[in-house]
Amino acid sequence: MAGHDHAHDHVPERLTRSFGIGIGLNLLFVLAEVGVGLSTGSMALLSDAGHNFIDVTSLLLSLLAFRLAKRPSTEVYTYGLRKTTILISLLNALVLLAAVGSIGYESVERLLSGNRSVPGLAVAATARLGVLVNGISAWLFHKDQAHDLNVRGAYLHLLSDALVSLGVVLAGVLMYFTHWYWLDPLLSLGIGLLILLMTWSLLSQSLRLSLDAVPEGIDLQNVKQAILKSPHITSVSHVHLWAISTTQNALTAHLTVAEPFDLQQFEHEKHEINHRLEHLKVHHTTFEVHPHRVQEKC
Repeated sequence: MAGHDHAHDHVPERLTRSFGIGIGLNLLFVLAEVGVGLSTGSMALLSDAGHNFIDVTSLLLSLLAFRLAKRPSTEVYTYGLRKTTILISLLNALVLLAAVGSIGYESVERLLSGNRSVPGLAVAATARLGVLVNGISAWLFHKDQAHDLNVRGAYLHLLSDALVSLGVVLAGVLMYFTHWYWLDPLLSLGIGLLILLMTWSLLSQSLRLSLDAVPEGIDLQNVKQAILKSPHITSVSHVHLWAISTTQNALTAHLTVAEPFDLQQFEHEKHEINHRLEHLKVHHTTFEVHPHRVQEKC
């Protein structure tokens, strides 16, 4: 017996606008960084431009995932393409890790190569624009990042960019006044570590959902207790709970009901069960019902 199916994977208009604004602003900033980086010979700006370009790509992938999630189900893809939101979240986490590796490699190489003169003020001025661009872009996603793993990935990408740009600003100003050019790669290593810590949660959650584990924040015992609140259900077993997208979760379970079995009464109870499960972030339910005498415990 299938439960209710709410349409949770729609794309709010504000998110569509947020993705569009974020992609546009960051693409313009990448072009500006490349131009200034080439004219000044600043490797910091060029590597930061590469990092920002990765994030533009990630935003495009996230938007694509939301669009694919709206595709209707077919005889081949019975849940539609909602799972792409989870897979792209995992990809975004891996891309962030690759960016951290790139930053770390470049920073160590700069430290080992000794002091290299860098036009500190030009670097700081350009990076300051990056703080503004990425700060605004991250703010656009702040409200929704707590409710959707894919949006959180975009938010972390943009926030990490803002932190990287802030680090470049500080390094540029200090290098101008002190000529301590080793500050640039050293600060980049610290920022890379911070990004790594921020990314770990996204990676672990997206990997967990990719393996069909119980989504984070859902207690399976609470789910069972919500089902057992119905007076005619004596036990629940064979419970499976997994994510079909970054916003939707599905559940299957075997229910044992007391005899005599009244289908009409059970339909009413099933509606109440689904209502309780909705508050526990379970959106799709399928129940197999057994009379009490054939209950199998597992």
